[in-house]
Amino acid sequence: MNTLTEKLMDISYKTENNKFNYRVCAIIIHDNEILAMHDDRSPYYYLPGGRVKMGETAEDAVKRELFEELGISAKILRPLWLDQAFFNEDVDKLNYHELCIYFLIDIKCTDLLSKGETFLSKEGKRTHSFKWLSFESLKGEYFYPEFLKTEIYKLPNTFTIRTSNN
Repeated sequence: MNTLTEKLMDISYKTENNKFNYRVCAIIIHDNEILAMHDDRSPYYYLPGGRVKMGETAEDAVKRELFEELGISAKILRPLWLDQAFFNEDVDKLNYHELCIYFLIDIKCTDLLSKGETFLSKEGKRTHSFKWLSFESLKGEYFYPEFLKTEIYKLPNTFTIRTSNN
């Protein structure tokens, strides 16, 4: 991570009860399980990733987030989706317009699997809790994005634009 990226601001802004985010997320799969996380601010599971910074590519952003959250340098296999999401967030109750690019990630050259079925990771002052969730269990989990509960079984072969209205 370079110091220039650390100083740049996230591409996100808030107006009254609305918020715009430009994000990236990592789809990390092993043995029909997907790696999900949550922290003390979020009662639901979500994917590793975060906001893209001004001047940063989406690819660099997802690699940076994986290093910050998991301490790994992983390889991007391919982008899967650009999701245009419109939703009311459960925690802050804001109306979101979010653009998120989902990347399929290769973890073969990392030590991620050695961390176990569940594990904790520190990012600054925050502690993240990670868990490998089976594809079948997603439907019953408090998990976002909701579209993955069904789409995880049929990942696109080409980059796909989709829209979510929750």
